[in-house]
Amino acid sequence: MNKTYVEDHASLVVLCQKLAQADFLAIDTEFVRTRTLYPKLGLIQVNDGENLALIDPVAIDDLSPFWQLLSDEKICKVLHACSEDLEVFLTAANCRPVNLIDSQIMMSFLGHGLSMGYAAMVNHYLEIEVDKSESRTDWMKRPLSAKQLDYAQADVEYLFQLYPRIRDELEQKGWLDAAQEESELLIEKKFTPIDESKLYRNIKLSWKLSAKQLYILQHLASWRFKQAQSRDMPIGFIAKDHTLFALAVHNPDNVAVMANLEGVEMLDVRHKGKTMLMVLKKAEQEDCGQYPEKIFRLDEYPGYKQIFKKVKSFVVEQALKAELTPENLASKKQINQFLSWHFKLYNAPEYSESIDILSGWRKTLFGEQLNLFANNDFK
Repeated sequence: MNKTYVEDHASLVVLCQKLAQADFLAIDTEFVRTRTLYPKLGLIQVNDGENLALIDPVAIDDLSPFWQLLSDEKICKVLHACSEDLEVFLTAANCRPVNLIDSQIMMSFLGHGLSMGYAAMVNHYLEIEVDKSESRTDWMKRPLSAKQLDYAQADVEYLFQLYPRIRDELEQKGWLDAAQEESELLIEKKFTPIDESKLYRNIKLSWKLSAKQLYILQHLASWRFKQAQSRDMPIGFIAKDHTLFALAVHNPDNVAVMANLEGVEMLDVRHKGKTMLMVLKKAEQEDCGQYPEKIFRLDEYPGYKQIFKKVKSFVVEQALKAELTPENLASKKQINQFLSWHFKLYNAPEYSESIDILSGWRKTLFGEQLNLFANNDFK
């Protein structure tokens, strides 16, 4: 195999011309994300079986030849546990990959759980111990060490070897299309723009607040997110959740009062107190009485625990028939999404096509039966 380290644009163009002829590519990325909102791309690994290349995005300004490969529908792209890689593609180039499949998702349909690591997968098939000691090193620092380069190469060397084997097993069991669909669902969720007007709903204990307090929290959460974006800082570095919650509850009119509120982080007040006060005043000035609806907790719905258990038992039964794990069919979050829609709770999706377990391969397998079961049994 031809192993290369690509650190100039001309070499990247030549490499990508070769890779464009492949049926499938094994791909991985290395990045750093310690004090930033967005991951910093440190390395791209790609393997077509003949060329195993490490692409240096620190040295190359224009990575467009590689991004074009990602969006080429004729080439299958294989990644393992690609959720963070997708975020890299989104933030580095707004590049949405086409014809991508996640080998971790594939392994889940073969009975290995939802979170099988790359090293465990390699060991399962090849009985090789993959060294993962470099996973948390600084991938932005140059030059990269020989140990880092070996680590990076291994991430796509074995993945390329294993993909045809895993794909054949999935085809035999009849789950390949479902694994491809799950991979596409993951991409769809990652590339759906964040609605900053709804971020307040993610703050712990927001369900305790009144409609007016939620309105204030909505302004604070939106402000925090914009700050994090513009400064490329983790959201918690701007202000902590418990600080925003306390400000929404008490709506202080000066920094001194703010500093003495229970639950407020003093560092948040020291660095952002005046700015947060301006956000509160702006919310007050814009207040037209059109507040968000109070958040209704699903677990407060009459009989929720019993209903959830019924759905969970139904899912377990269907999983046994399909020879899958129940987690493949529906997570707790997905069951709750379905129940929120079924009971027509506030902010639940309006259409069944937006419900994971009532669409795609799940709908075919058990979604329609679940809907009938719910309509008959949840009276």
